[in-house]
Amino acid sequence: MFGPVIDELIDALRCLPGVGPKSAQRMALHMLERNRQGGMRLSTALATAAQQVRRCQRCRNLTEQDQCAICANPRRDEKRVCVVETPADLFAIESSGSYRGLYFVLMGHLSPIDGIGPEAIGVDQLMTRLKDEAVEELILATNLTVEGEATAHYIGERARAGGVQVTRIAHGVPLGGELEFVDGGTLAHAFNSRKQFI
Repeated sequence: MFGPVIDELIDALRCLPGVGPKSAQRMALHMLERNRQGGMRLSTALATAAQQVRRCQRCRNLTEQDQCAICANPRRDEKRVCVVETPADLFAIESSGSYRGLYFVLMGHLSPIDGIGPEAIGVDQLMTRLKDEAVEELILATNLTVEGEATAHYIGERARAGGVQVTRIAHGVPLGGELEFVDGGTLAHAFNSRKQFI
């Protein structure tokens, strides 16, 4: 429509999550019309990140080093490992400031229909790590989807068989949430996960 170079830029921007044809076109035209310097900076940053960012050898998080900053931090509690599906989940937990242990990033979840089995998400690497590092508690923080629950169940069973205590993050009604706006599945989880009131 605009020419092969602009059309390629628009098409390339569509690889981003939530970016459809109109959004991609708007971004491309904005950079070309008003912010070419920003576009060049973005191009350089993307190329550098694509070449230099890899997975942490210990937890599979994204990093530029062999070990990420969390794994390399001696003040972290090495007896606790939290399993998450993505680096974004890890960053969400870190931003809460409430967890001081280590992580293991699956980079996905079990999905037999899509051909994603335990080997694709690093379950054997996780089990080896639990044994080699004498981890005392494995915290399952996978998403509350059917796939996330199946993944948590599978990993939990394997870890328990290896003698590791397994816990699951709590889920239910969000802080500040009003019950009338909470869906039935979330309310059911909240009732099933209730604990003693102090």
